[in-house]
Amino acid sequence: MPTIHIETLGNYVAGKWQTPNAETKDVINPATGEPIARVPLSPAADVDAAVAAAVRAFDGWRRTPATERIQYLFKLKVLLEDNLESIARTITIECGKTIGEARAEMRRGVENVETACGIPILAQGYNSEDIASGIDEIMIRQPIGVVAAITPFNFPGMIPLWFLPYAIACGNCFICKPSERVPLTMQKIMGVIERVGLPPGVVSLVNGGKEAVDALLDHPDVRAISFVGSSPVAQYIYQRGAANGKRVQCQGGAKNPIVIMPDADMDMTVRMAADSAFGCAGQRCLAASVVIPIGDARETFTPRMLEAAASRKVGNGLDESTQMGPVITAESRERIRSLVSQGLDEGGKVLVDGRSARVAGHEAGYFLKPTVIEVSDPGGTIGTTEIFGPVVALSEMKTLDDAIAAVNRSAFGNMACIFTSSGANARKFRYEARAGNIGVNIGVAAPMAFFPFSGWKGSFFGDLHAQGHDAIEFYMDKKVVVERWPKEWSRTF
Repeated sequence: MPTIHIETLGNYVAGKWQTPNAETKDVINPATGEPIARVPLSPAADVDAAVAAAVRAFDGWRRTPATERIQYLFKLKVLLEDNLESIARTITIECGKTIGEARAEMRRGVENVETACGIPILAQGYNSEDIASGIDEIMIRQPIGVVAAITPFNFPGMIPLWFLPYAIACGNCFICKPSERVPLTMQKIMGVIERVGLPPGVVSLVNGGKEAVDALLDHPDVRAISFVGSSPVAQYIYQRGAANGKRVQCQGGAKNPIVIMPDADMDMTVRMAADSAFGCAGQRCLAASVVIPIGDARETFTPRMLEAAASRKVGNGLDESTQMGPVITAESRERIRSLVSQGLDEGGKVLVDGRSARVAGHEAGYFLKPTVIEVSDPGGTIGTTEIFGPVVALSEMKTLDDAIAAVNRSAFGNMACIFTSSGANARKFRYEARAGNIGVNIGVAAPMAFFPFSGWKGSFFGDLHAQGHDAIEFYMDKKVVVERWPKEWSRTF
């Protein structure tokens, strides 16, 4: 049998590709269980080299006019669109999501590039004349320096683009440390960025694990850190980065409830609830994971939701007919199964059981099917733990007030949605639900690029979120200038 050559991936530093002299880890296709590449676990010295290159590039880049900086982004947008299908296929191969989900992910990433092209207006300051006699005051924004993003496995293309375009448009130099589970997507995107022709050191890619992360968190020349991942890791990164004097934004985990009122349009509601819960195999921070039918909605919604779960086609995401791909690793699959079993031990009842999924021709893949568990106690494991898989807790309640109280008791606050035809119910929910992203007749309340991705409570650590105006504030320092020019001085010129 011929030997299959598996590529060892590289870092992109100072405008050049480099192969680190480091331990490597296999990158696995979750649909097949087969290795597809090796990713280096770069040591701290490689992070130091990337930061040094960024420091060298910063002075020239910050002095580049914003109108010139965005020309690179215009070119990046075109190249990303030209290569969108190739990048999407890479996402599916290493992440497992369907090809349709991967294409949609990249389109949302491109939207952030488009929004960042508005930086000549978005970064404007303001001024006041005559704050005192003959004295003017001006607020200007300036780039903060070298910044870094530590990004997750579930959106390997979109989430780096939550940060990169804004960071460099604002005049900073940017380092990306992608998840070692899915490094191929950023290899491909960085190849596209290389063709954009940015000055060396403005954008760098460093692969690695915890050592690389800690090196970024501790490096004195890294001014800001962005992170997306689980809440425990988000809290760790927030605390260590802040202790080192950095500006930090950390998007954490979620347990997203959706409330179904009896007056909802049930055809639309079932379709959107199923897509929210089982899209990307439930591995997204805006996946619906707790479904709360109110009153009579139990009779009209629940049977159809169970049917939608049981009939969802699971398979290799490269097959256009597949509706749900695998979870990311064998360990993730076992963790999900274990949490379902724990929920049953606590009195839950399985209504749809997807734990023993098998996909013909992909027996080594990490597949599950949708699972729905009825829980009498929404405060138990299934109702409160971020499972990060295609598992829904179904918890019937009598009133909207009961549902809102349950939403607000959650330790998380990423998203909460309501399905209803009542404007009064919608407004009450929008007003009272304690979550940062609210959906009304929307199953995935994902903000557009010009709005912040607004997690609350244990779903976010920091002050300024990703995207939109928050991104500009995060990546720029404010400088206030107070000026006085006495007349007798001006006569000397």
